[in-house]
Amino acid sequence: MEQPTTPTARHGTAAAGPSPPAVRPADVGVLLMRVPVGLLMAGHGSQKLFGLFGGHGIQATGKGFEALGYHPGTIFAGIAGASELLGGLGVAVGLLTPLAAAALIGVLINAMTVTSPNGLWSTEGGIEYPLVIALVVLGVATIGPGALSLDHFFPWRNGGWRYGAFALILGGIGAAIVLNL
Repeated sequence: MEQPTTPTARHGTAAAGPSPPAVRPADVGVLLMRVPVGLLMAGHGSQKLFGLFGGHGIQATGKGFEALGYHPGTIFAGIAGASELLGGLGVAVGLLTPLAAAALIGVLINAMTVTSPNGLWSTEGGIEYPLVIALVVLGVATIGPGALSLDHFFPWRNGGWRYGAFALILGGIGAAIVLNL
């Protein structure tokens, strides 16, 4: 007769050993994506809305939006700035992450639409920058904000296909509405 070889089989209980860490490397990794990207987007929104960080404020940004075909420019600048500020803060702290990501994705789809005639690379005024930021926040929504977030009590903390799809679809709908007004 063969003797059991595992601690559980020998003693009838689970082996005592190190418990899994409360904070996994993936939690830190997603934090390293969330915080700088979210804060940069929040800062970008603050430039539009309040003229902070070298920005031009809502009136001048509104004139720029009008030149791009968004009428009334001040309203669209306010929507873009608020989406960047609130979406960026939400992504940074991991609060309502799929919704925050959707706000950013919607703005970034509009930015890609405006910059697409210039090609891919940012050096030519292309879509490179908004594309990368949109993919990062889509990735965060899909992966989930992790244990080091304010969403740590919610089911989307660990992400999933449906949360990534929610962010992409809602952001796409928002962008489509703005682009068709």
